[in-house]
Amino acid sequence: MSWLFVILAGLFEVVGVIGIAQINKKSSFLNAVIMIGGFMISFFFLSLAMKDMAMGTAYAVWTGIGTVGSAVVGILFFKESKSLLRIFFILLVLSAVVGLKLID
Repeated sequence: MSWLFVILAGLFEVVGVIGIAQINKKSSFLNAVIMIGGFMISFFFLSLAMKDMAMGTAYAVWTGIGTVGSAVVGILFFKESKSLLRIFFILLVLSAVVGLKLID
């Protein structure tokens, strides 16, 4: 279950980052709720994951999912760069997360 919890934590971190991006476009109560709610749920699931998972692994996977997810959302929805070099480094982060899962 800890892997499911850390994946959910990473996905909700992306929701929180989307809230930040939306607040930068237009400050509103809804965008603040998305940001705060995303991060609160993210921390909740991260704390559950860390009950059975090593802290270093949980944190690395959580931040990796958040990093890759935010970068992909930025490319798909916020017109951020799609350069091959950027995609290459996103794949490197993703491969590190997969590697941590394989050795845990």
